[in-house]
Amino acid sequence: MSTVGILGGGQLARMLALAGAPLGVRFLVVDNAEDPCAAQVAPLLAADWRDFVALEKFASSIDVATFDFENVPADTARWLAEHTRVSPNPDALALAQDRLAEKSLFHRLGLDTPQFAPVDSLADLQRVAQSIGYPSVLKTRRLGYDGKGQYRLRSANDLEAAWQALGGAASILEAWFPFEREVSVIAVRGRDGAFSTYPLVQNWHADGILSVSLAPAPDSAELAQAAYRHARAIAEDLDYVGVFALELFVRDGKLYGNELAPRVHNSGHWSIEGAVCSQFENHIRAVLGLPLGDTAARGLSVMLNWIGELPDARAVLSEPRAHWHDYGKSPRAGRKVGHATICADDAAQMRERLTRMAHALGREAQVAPVLAVL
Repeated sequence: MSTVGILGGGQLARMLALAGAPLGVRFLVVDNAEDPCAAQVAPLLAADWRDFVALEKFASSIDVATFDFENVPADTARWLAEHTRVSPNPDALALAQDRLAEKSLFHRLGLDTPQFAPVDSLADLQRVAQSIGYPSVLKTRRLGYDGKGQYRLRSANDLEAAWQALGGAASILEAWFPFEREVSVIAVRGRDGAFSTYPLVQNWHADGILSVSLAPAPDSAELAQAAYRHARAIAEDLDYVGVFALELFVRDGKLYGNELAPRVHNSGHWSIEGAVCSQFENHIRAVLGLPLGDTAARGLSVMLNWIGELPDARAVLSEPRAHWHDYGKSPRAGRKVGHATICADDAAQMRERLTRMAHALGREAQVAPVLAVL
């Protein structure tokens, strides 16, 4: 029986452990919190990311280490790689932690992005803002997710406030990009180089946090093929093993790179019930060197994120092919505490189920963008 070690004990680690259990896989989670939600379903080693005495014990107890959180220090991953197998590899993790390195990779591999420039000082910001213009967004190069580490600039009057708000951290300035929609592709690559992708997903965000995903994205055949090519190029270049998400903008029928997430991803949660083999099971398969599972969709799926607190589960579970996920977290503003996935055979069936459920929950605004494209 194999044991997978997971760095990070949030809901992604929790769902990885739940997906791996039917395969006979054991798990050990390491997190610097005393009560992360993954500890409700897998053993926990409570330790700091730089507690190498504890991490040595961790490494000796597992067959492979992986991540549920991309901000685990890259030097911790490199240290672990000297003691056990680490998938994805530490170089891939380090690149995805740095927005400048990430976007430079996109360009090198032929994936366009919104205009950007590095910023290392207020003087840099003042200079590059003149060429990129307004509106634009200042983003820290590191430690940014779910809209964190960002400041929108509307005019030159915002420059000093933005620089101070981000604490003078190394950053990039990006042009404001009027995209038409946001999509993502979830991809998986095995130890043997086998590669597969899930159907392209369309996403909607609220306050920088994913709110709703629709899979497969509508009218996406050509875009999907382009997204798959970009994802494969990235996976091969990084010698990546495991699941990752490539977040993309669409404008005028063309894809632009936004972010790379080196882990299972929120926009792939629908795959638990909506695909033949979920992203979580496929990640476990990949890092253990097992054959990859089928990534095909089983009809349509809509995933709704629950942020801050859970709604009434009964209104969801009363719908056919509705699935409820409570992460076991206490309520808190801006916190992902659960999700639901609604599955259907076709768009008409999905519209009926979503409309009824949203009315019962008082969440018409959350599902409105999905209903508009179905």
